[in-house]
Amino acid sequence: MRTRICAAILTLLPQIAAAQQFTTAPEVRPILQATKGAWVAVREYDGQDLVYFTQLLSWRCGLSEIRYGLNGAPAETLFPMEPCYEGTATPNAVKSDDIYLRAPLGSVQGIALQITYDDGTTEAASFARAQVLMP
Repeated sequence: MRTRICAAILTLLPQIAAAQQFTTAPEVRPILQATKGAWVAVREYDGQDLVYFTQLLSWRCGLSEIRYGLNGAPAETLFPMEPCYEGTATPNAVKSDDIYLRAPLGSVQGIALQITYDDGTTEAASFARAQVLMP
């Protein structure tokens, strides 16, 4: 009996994988909630602060907006996202180099974020520089 159940599950795996390309809010919400602490990162590089949005952009197909605010400002500034590549094997592939914003070195002390899922629901987070500063 157990062998038949395992065999049935194994035959369904390709269909399950194809159905979940992580392009909708219900598919990406659990991932983004589990990785909330990594939504952004700050890197000191070449005399600047670079604020990376890579984690959010990697799951953007289930999002309609990413908004941010720096240093106590509300999360009102829209961060642009490249399109979702629906119909491809990797719809969430990040093909653009526009994954960060630049600021003067040491100037980013805090980041407020608000994401809007494609179903209209929102989620917010705030981070102090020390929480997201890359070594």
